Amino acid sequence: MSTSAEPPRPGRSPRRRLDRDRIVDVALTSIEAQGVEHMSMRSLGRELGVEAMALYRYVSGREDLLEAVVARLLDGLAERVEAAGTTSWQEYLQYLAHEIRDVALRHPSAFPLVVSRHPATPWLRPPLRDIDTVEHLLATLTGYGFDEERAVDTYKAFTSFLVGYLLLEVSMRTENVSAVEEPMNEGSAQIPEQDTATDVQGAPHVLRMRERLSQDRGAEEFEIGLEMLLNRIERAVSV
Repeated sequence: MSTSAEPPRPGRSPRRRLDRDRIVDVALTSIEAQGVEHMSMRSLGRELGVEAMALYRYVSGREDLLEAVVARLLDGLAERVEAAGTTSWQEYLQYLAHEIRDVALRHPSAFPLVVSRHPATPWLRPPLRDIDTVEHLLATLTGYGFDEERAVDTYKAFTSFLVGYLLLEVSMRTENVSAVEEPMNEGSAQIPEQDTATDVQGAPHVLRMRERLSQDRGAEEFEIGLEMLLNRIERAVSV
C-alpha cells in the first residue's frame, strides 16, 4: 500500500495558508489596483479564494483591515530614519520627508488612508501618526536645541506640508485616489477615535509636550505657512 501523498490535480496549485499578513498584502494590492472604495471583505474573500467569513478569524472587520494596511505602509519608518545616522535637524527632516514620499509614490492609491484613518490619538497628525515616530521626531529636535514650543510648531508645520503636497502629488499620478471619510465597518473593529487609554509613558517627549500637541492653532498656523510661502516667492522673484 502506497503511503505517498496524492499529487495535486492538474491545473491546480496548492492553496497558500491564510493568515493576517497575507490578507493585508492582498488588500493593499487590491486597493492599488481598484481603489479603496471597491475593497470589501466579500471582494477580498473572492480574491483569496475563501468565503468572507473566513477572513474574520484574522481581522475583525473592514476598518481593522484598513488600519492594518496603514500600519503596513508605515512599518519600520522610525527605524529606517534612526539608522540613517543624520547629523543635523535639517538632514533629519529631509530624510524623513523623502522616506514618507517614497511610501506615497509606491502606493499612491493607498497613501490617502494614512491621512484619513484615525491616528493613535486625536492630537497626533498624519502622516506622522503613531507615538513612536512622533517621540523620535520630538526627541531629535530637542536634542538639536529646540525648545518644546518650537519642536511642536515644527512637527505641525512639517506634517501639514507633507499632507498637502503628497496628497496633491499622488492625486495627479493615479485615478484610484480616494480618502475614506466615514468608517464603513464590516465586523467589530475597534477604531482609535477616542483619546482614552493611549499609553504614552514610554514616550517622555510626547508626554511632556502633550498639552502643546493638543492645542488647536489652525488659523495661526495657516497664516504663518502662507507668510512663509509668500516670503519664499518674493525672494525668488527678486533675484
